[in-house]
Amino acid sequence: MHALLDWYAGAARDLPWRRRDATPWGVLVSEVMLQQTPVSRVLPAYLSWMQQWPTPPGLAAATPGDAVRAWGRLGYPRRALRLHECATALVDRHGGEVPTDLEALLCLPGVGAYTARAVAAFAFGQRQPVVDTNVRRVVARAFGGQGEAGPPSTARDLAAVAALLPAEPARAALVSVALMELGAMLCTARAPRCGNCPLRDTCAWRLAGAPAYTGPRSRPQRFAGTDRQVRGLLLEVLRTARAPVEHAALDIVWPDARQRARALDTLVTDGLVDALPDGRYALP
Repeated sequence: MHALLDWYAGAARDLPWRRRDATPWGVLVSEVMLQQTPVSRVLPAYLSWMQQWPTPPGLAAATPGDAVRAWGRLGYPRRALRLHECATALVDRHGGEVPTDLEALLCLPGVGAYTARAVAAFAFGQRQPVVDTNVRRVVARAFGGQGEAGPPSTARDLAAVAALLPAEPARAALVSVALMELGAMLCTARAPRCGNCPLRDTCAWRLAGAPAYTGPRSRPQRFAGTDRQVRGLLLEVLRTARAPVEHAALDIVWPDARQRARALDTLVTDGLVDALPDGRYALP
């Protein structure tokens, strides 16, 4: 892993959640925002969020609606509610601080297996396998000789990455973020830049002649025309409104009344929208 770490030392992007002054809370916020969302979209939202709520108690004192409004158009807005719930739990259970223990992290609202391990590794320098799409792809190619990682398997993926980590915790955490950066910057899905890769001389896939992947694939999720798109359009109306809105203001965002009503119902069920007694709608 020496070549990988040398490459990372010179090529890593300067991201605020990686800096020495980044707090565990800042790392946690970044990991939640980065779920299924590219860095370019996350960065301005992250900076604004951390300026507004640099600590968990600050967010916990805000309303859930404030969190949804600040989330903007990052997508999957339930993450904003989960972050608000997480901040509240941190205040109630941990004195407003992010815990260092993996099990305690896993018990926080909205913090799953990936996020808990990412915070443990990147905020606290622990030896934890951190597995995202980029890491899976690098491991599949460089060490498995496969062009793609195939459908995910949590137990198998964690074991594969854990086997690659150095024993020393801080170095293991550095390897984890370096693998992630390599997958994001060079070992990309469609056009890997193998000539610039620090693992090019030992990459099992490259040494095998970069064979085409023939194994099982995950089916990509479409967005256009889905309920998720309609939910986003409805939320945008409420985020930009200065007061609760009439039903008619929501009706104009999507022509299919049945789908629009279904999307609105799920927003209310998820706690992202409040249906008021007078028939209007607002953020919580």
